[in-house]
Amino acid sequence: MRNGVKRIPGGVHPDPRKRTENLETVVMPLPAEVVLPMQQHIGAPCEPTVKKGDRVCVGQVVGAPTDRLAVPIHASVSGTVKAVGPRLYAGGRHITSVQIEADGEQTLDPALAPVSTRDPAGMIASVRDSGIVGLGGAGFPTWYKLTPPPGSTFDTLVVNGAECEPYITSDYREMVEEPIRIIRGIKLVQQMTGIRRVLIGIEDNKAHAIDRLIHASERDSEIDVLSLRTRYPQGGERQLIYAVCGRIVPAGQLPSAVGVLVLSVNTISAIAEWFETGMPLTSRRVTCDGGVVAEPQNVRVPVGTRLGDVFDFCGGFTSHPAKVIMGGPMMGVSQFSLDNTVLKQTNALLALAPDEINQDAESVCIRCGRCVTACPMRLMPSTMNRLILDGKSEEAAAVWHLNDCIECGCCSYICPAARNLVQSFRYGKAEVRLAERRAAQAAAAAGEEK
Repeated sequence: MRNGVKRIPGGVHPDPRKRTENLETVVMPLPAEVVLPMQQHIGAPCEPTVKKGDRVCVGQVVGAPTDRLAVPIHASVSGTVKAVGPRLYAGGRHITSVQIEADGEQTLDPALAPVSTRDPAGMIASVRDSGIVGLGGAGFPTWYKLTPPPGSTFDTLVVNGAECEPYITSDYREMVEEPIRIIRGIKLVQQMTGIRRVLIGIEDNKAHAIDRLIHASERDSEIDVLSLRTRYPQGGERQLIYAVCGRIVPAGQLPSAVGVLVLSVNTISAIAEWFETGMPLTSRRVTCDGGVVAEPQNVRVPVGTRLGDVFDFCGGFTSHPAKVIMGGPMMGVSQFSLDNTVLKQTNALLALAPDEINQDAESVCIRCGRCVTACPMRLMPSTMNRLILDGKSEEAAAVWHLNDCIECGCCSYICPAARNLVQSFRYGKAEVRLAERRAAQAAAAAGEEK
């Protein structure tokens, strides 16, 4: 089981708190309405294809991609378009969104049909039509990952079943409930890419999932299920590749540089469902948990459902939450309103009690070096933090490799001085991008003057 599995550098061992791991997925009743932001992926926002008053069906395209990285957005309920316009989301961005009032009938788009093509290029194009993005939280368009850049080839598919963040059990429930569908999805990806070698990496605290996938793949000699040592952030692409393949992805490059394609178990499963039913990505499983959630559980909800509706379905709050997070406690995004909505890449909603969050006041760095030891990317978090606070973000990037930071939160988690390290790194990266844009604009202006 562990032959060839390597220990990842750095990392931490947060309390797993996976209280929902043994709870079967429950389908949530339809909400009264959904709101679909036109950006639920890395890349440019989609362009709305509907207007106020239009009738829509489940699976109908309501947002068309505008660049190579974008993927379409589909209606998750049937009903009437109530509004199309900008809405404020976490991060301070206003994103054009389509608000649909549900009619409760869930009328399917007549154009939906199973995918019949088995030509690799046609299959990959159809994955783009499905709107599938990485369901582990990143939101990278899946179809784009399926084709390696020029000069690169894939020889290994790594299926990510690590799910190392505390609380979240969405991937675990997929492995337990739908192991056969995951294997079918793997075979489809193999057809699209020509990859023969498949490694499924699952942390050893998920023994039932390991057993289920071993049993589902026992007749396929090309698929190996590997038990990984439980350690955060084992589920990061670079960390997982090193753990199961022993390969190191060079700084600034993608996994394709070392011949590896990484997809999460939920993404793989969504591919299988798309090919078999023709239903695009319109719903997903969300772990709803946290100290003030009355009835924690895994819930399948339509994309675009209000966070408040999901929490209400789970019994509401036993007391006022100290913080609401979309995603896990290590890398998730704090939410300012329960009117924000579930996105394609939303794998968890957490409503945390005061004793579940760090409320210590930030103090001076004591130079203990724990952040350096914990960093899985082997960076110098304390040094980068000091430079950024001194207004030297570009030096942090050029000399200390700020942009290699994966924002996993290990440094902040382990810091005895409660330094806001990850927050400073995000700020520093934004400052570097701004400086690069200004330099490019200045160069363009100088060129025009000549």
